[in-house]
Amino acid sequence: MISLDEAVVHRLKVHKEYFETGETKDVAFRIKQLELLKKAIIENEKELNEALAADLGKSAFEAYASEIGYVLDSISFFIKNVKSWAKIRKVKTPLVHVGSKSFVYPEPYGTVLIVGPFNYPFQLVIEPLIGALAAGNCVVLKPSEFTPNVSRVIVKIISENFKERYISVVEGGKEETSALIHAPFDYIFFTGSVEVGKIVMKAAAENLVPVTLELGGKSPCIVDKDANLEVAAKRIVWGKFMNVGQTCVAPDYILVHSEVKEKFIQNLTTTLFEFYGAEPQKSKDYGRVVNKRQLDRLVSLLDEEKVVVGGDFDREGLYMAPTLMKEVRWEDKVMQEEIFGPILPILEYNELHEAIARINSNPKPLALYLFTENSDVEGKVIQNVSYGGGCINDTVTHLTNPYLPFGGVGSSGIGSYHGKDSFETFSHKKSVLKKSTKFNLSFIYPPYSDKSVNLLRKIMK
Repeated sequence: MISLDEAVVHRLKVHKEYFETGETKDVAFRIKQLELLKKAIIENEKELNEALAADLGKSAFEAYASEIGYVLDSISFFIKNVKSWAKIRKVKTPLVHVGSKSFVYPEPYGTVLIVGPFNYPFQLVIEPLIGALAAGNCVVLKPSEFTPNVSRVIVKIISENFKERYISVVEGGKEETSALIHAPFDYIFFTGSVEVGKIVMKAAAENLVPVTLELGGKSPCIVDKDANLEVAAKRIVWGKFMNVGQTCVAPDYILVHSEVKEKFIQNLTTTLFEFYGAEPQKSKDYGRVVNKRQLDRLVSLLDEEKVVVGGDFDREGLYMAPTLMKEVRWEDKVMQEEIFGPILPILEYNELHEAIARINSNPKPLALYLFTENSDVEGKVIQNVSYGGGCINDTVTHLTNPYLPFGGVGSSGIGSYHGKDSFETFSHKKSVLKKSTKFNLSFIYPPYSDKSVNLLRKIMK
């Protein structure tokens, strides 16, 4: 019986042999595969809905908006644009290379490993897959073991529609993931926690495998005194409590100006009631925590004395109420790690520069959200805080624009994707300079004279 490591190496060998046939490099082939993927997802929509409901309690609306419909829309965008993205691009050539032409050839890396998380278990596997296929790669998918129902549907979609030597799926837990990330893939794309991201990067470094790491962190949400508080409350509650806070770009905490703090908390409380009713556990639009281990972790972050709304939970039902905590301090346990759940701490600030300094004293976040009607405040925050991406007067929606790159900075991630950025992430830009043989500049060859140096100075200024 072969070992797990040997099985992974064999799988990788099969993929590489297929890649070397050159079939995946043909743009017409890539488009056909994307069309096939779209058709397969549509045919399995019912099963996907059921799986997302079983694993995470997602409503049909949320499942379609953030998972199924999201990737269908993305595939359509890629089908429309991949032909132009894949073209050889001619670029300028400096005078010193007279008689030459320069080109950039986008080419696939080869066989790509995509490791997905549990929070958006379909979208965050399929979205990078779309980019990898569009760029002409073979792919190995590793869906999350914490969402087994979605994982089974992914296996069904891939196995019934694609050659295993082209796209394959590996299910399993830590052992399988470890074997995969230590294998000599041509590229690794990982979405998950900062802690596991470090492990992936270390493993990839052993084989000098390039990586994209989509991680997370504590994404701040600043509410200025000039903000439209009613609109801000709705957009923050929506962005925070979709998928019960299990979103890497969810607002992790609120920094609200002291002058409007109490009024804003009232707005948040009213909005929670409007969205989920007096008993959120009965709301068809409110999901569930993925497992008991995650729920226990979230419960440990609660401080009952600071809870103003929610705080209740049902361990057997994997339920935690949408929760607001106020009078939170930076030293509190809830502020020491990414929450990744339905707890929203509220802190206050008096001066904007103090809020900016405090945010900058922490690791760079994946996202930042600012609610204000003041353009000066907007400019100061954007110019003085480093973060992956974000919104002004909204939350989360920046990642739905395929023309915007999505990714982190510092400990919140390495690299970006979505739209053309996905194609470029999974493509190596091969540089080629083609020189004419019709004439030859003899001064570039030794032996060199003073005349050669003077001529070189005139050309290279």
